[in-house]
Amino acid sequence: MDKTLFEELVGSLKEAKAIAKGRAKPSRRFEVSAPDAKAVREQTGLSQGDFAKLMRVSVKTLQNWEQRRRNPTGPAAALLKIVATAPEVALKSLHG
Repeated sequence: MDKTLFEELVGSLKEAKAIAKGRAKPSRRFEVSAPDAKAVREQTGLSQGDFAKLMRVSVKTLQNWEQRRRNPTGPAAALLKIVATAPEVALKSLHG
């Protein structure tokens, strides 16, 4: 590994450690909010059972999302965002 690159990586790790310990402030911060599963489902007009089938999750998982006991992550969160943004296209594609 190039010595300069290695020194940059070590510097980045030291900076991350300082940020984690509260001794330094991050240069930027991102807040990613979880999609509102209930609002997305209601926008589609589907029942919990039908929407859970569409999302390929159990009804219990969907209920946990809707009651904010859990948050959808990864592909489920992305799919919820797609359904919220373009419900007609998403529903047509997923039912297809």
